[in-house]
Amino acid sequence: MNYTFEICANSAESCVAAQAGGAQRVELCAAMPEGGTTPSYGQIRVARKLIDIRLHVIIRPRGGDFLYTSSELDIMEEDIRMARQAGADGVVFGCLTPDGDLDMEAMERLMKASEGMAVTFHRAFDYVRNPEQTLEELIGMGVDRVLTSGQQPTALQGAELLRKLTEQAGGRIVIMPGCGVNEKNIAELAARTGASEFHFSARENRESRMRLRNPALSMGGTVAIDEYQCPVTTPERVRNTIQALTGCE
Repeated sequence: MNYTFEICANSAESCVAAQAGGAQRVELCAAMPEGGTTPSYGQIRVARKLIDIRLHVIIRPRGGDFLYTSSELDIMEEDIRMARQAGADGVVFGCLTPDGDLDMEAMERLMKASEGMAVTFHRAFDYVRNPEQTLEELIGMGVDRVLTSGQQPTALQGAELLRKLTEQAGGRIVIMPGCGVNEKNIAELAARTGASEFHFSARENRESRMRLRNPALSMGGTVAIDEYQCPVTTPERVRNTIQALTGCE
């Protein structure tokens, strides 16, 4: 089987590492502890200059749920235009109703803004009430792929639903497992789901170069965040994860 590997990259630096490790595509995000938000124009532009592989950009104006206001949808439309101008090949988004269905009006609006770009429906899919019906609706809209953990905390835990969705998709749309995918489980995940695309971060913590430190403070306020650890994708982890699957054929 021909596999495609997408790296969830938190910076232009991580995009470079993804390419060096053999990935075919990156999803560029900011604010990874919140599940990813739209990166800056500068981050996208620099990433585009540094890599030749496909560059997809998450379009998510904030953390939290996927029920968006009119002004947030305005922001998302502008961010899609910005990502296109900055050289992105694709965009990643998802909009839901209060009851966990697709927000058809919002989705159609963003699909129109994304015309000519690849579109991934992100892990908002893991919050829908009827995944089988939602999958058919996304196919009807022309969405290219769905990033999902099978509505479980990790893709391996959601392998049964991922398998069912892959079978239902029947090549009409890509089901791309993501969340907790690594070199230790990717081969099992592929065998159990039949998926051909995988999404993972392959990050390691890098120690800050700061010598003067103030351990009494956190820029997250009451949320404890270690400012002296920087998670970055490494070529070695990307390469090892890919090899863990392709080396098993």
